[in-house]
Amino acid sequence: MHVPFPPFKAKVVEPIPVTTRAQREALLVEAGYNLFRLPADRVSIDLLTDSGTGAMSAVQWGRAVQGDEAYACSPSWNRFRDTVRSITGMDEVFPVHQGRAAERILFEAIVKAGDVVPSNTAFDTTRANIERRGASVIDLPHPSAADPRSDAPFKGDIDLGRLEQVLAANRSRVPLVVLTVTNNAGGGQPLHPENAKAARAICQRYGVPVYIDAARFAENAALVIERDPQLHDAQPRTVARAIFDCADGALMSCKKDGIAHIGGFLAVRDQALAAQLGENLIATEGFLTYGGLAGRDLEAIAAGLEEALEPAYLAHRLGQSRHLHQRLTAAGVPVIGPPGGHAVFVDAAGLAPHLAPAQLPGQAVAVELFRIAGVRACEIGTLMFGGGASAREGGKELVRLALPRRVYESAHLDYVADALGRIAKNAAALPAYEIVEGAGPLRHFVAKLRPAAR
Repeated sequence: MHVPFPPFKAKVVEPIPVTTRAQREALLVEAGYNLFRLPADRVSIDLLTDSGTGAMSAVQWGRAVQGDEAYACSPSWNRFRDTVRSITGMDEVFPVHQGRAAERILFEAIVKAGDVVPSNTAFDTTRANIERRGASVIDLPHPSAADPRSDAPFKGDIDLGRLEQVLAANRSRVPLVVLTVTNNAGGGQPLHPENAKAARAICQRYGVPVYIDAARFAENAALVIERDPQLHDAQPRTVARAIFDCADGALMSCKKDGIAHIGGFLAVRDQALAAQLGENLIATEGFLTYGGLAGRDLEAIAAGLEEALEPAYLAHRLGQSRHLHQRLTAAGVPVIGPPGGHAVFVDAAGLAPHLAPAQLPGQAVAVELFRIAGVRACEIGTLMFGGGASAREGGKELVRLALPRRVYESAHLDYVADALGRIAKNAAALPAYEIVEGAGPLRHFVAKLRPAAR
């Protein structure tokens, strides 16, 4: 089937706000043309992020009601810990309130000023937490990722040759290598287990640990199964575990493939490191067995991690992304190919070639999408990362259409595709944007902008 039917049915519905163009124009001005500043109850279709925006299942809600709120060693913690252990194979598990907390705790323990951290492509909070330590990220995307039109199946891989070069040139300055699955900033593309295995072998020669940013580990596994003929009969859990087995640790925002509204974890194999991480966790997040989460959150995540690995769910999830990708392509909208799992990425530089990176083409497209259709999306380019393509290797100017899990139907996505098709026909009229307030590595969350004078 082109789009597998949703393996779930609705029990509760929520009305979608409908606004006029004049209302949206006023909202944009009030928000300083920053879509993160828009009130959510004035957004018709919200594709800003897939983080914490999914619909929890009846099982998750039922488990949440059963959540035990004991401060220490509750049964809910036991179920959370055992689920993470069974999926990752890592015994030392720390709950945190979300993925960036795991990043902070880990990097405070092992990253120091002057260090460099190689990655297939680090995402925004990972990069920011590393830079806050006085260190830097070196993005090493696979060469196939440079061509947005290419259908290369594993653009999320790390460039193994360049990884070896970076490790050889910085022997005492690399505290870890981070492999992001899927490669979000690179277009939501998968990383193959064999690439992770090869990266692990290189890192072992230099004594460097490997960590998995596992926010979308289940989608990554499903894409690997879909694109590797030799793995067509494999189970998502098996493929995911093959990647985890290549790592010394993992950190995860469970607001993605945990299908929960809050929460995450940090898991490691090293017991000595675990003791250090535990001290940091208690001081800043909460006791070892809750880490800033309620028992109900621990229960919802434990159930959601299992549901995210269900083949029927994943088939529908990838089917939605593929459907939107095909509709946009048919409408003449340039998109990153092949379609990933959690999002479809519009090539804003290709859509608006008259705008240089410094003129924020991704933001121009995203603002116009809200202006004409009430759809909120996210720029991933110069506004988010700063400085255009020269600021990070493999830099692109993208608009991410992130798909909340189990929320929208195909008709909603068709509406989005039609709106972007209209923008594509008049893309030459898109104005440049400039920042008038806000700076720093996470400026895209807080900046205020305005259309630049023509």
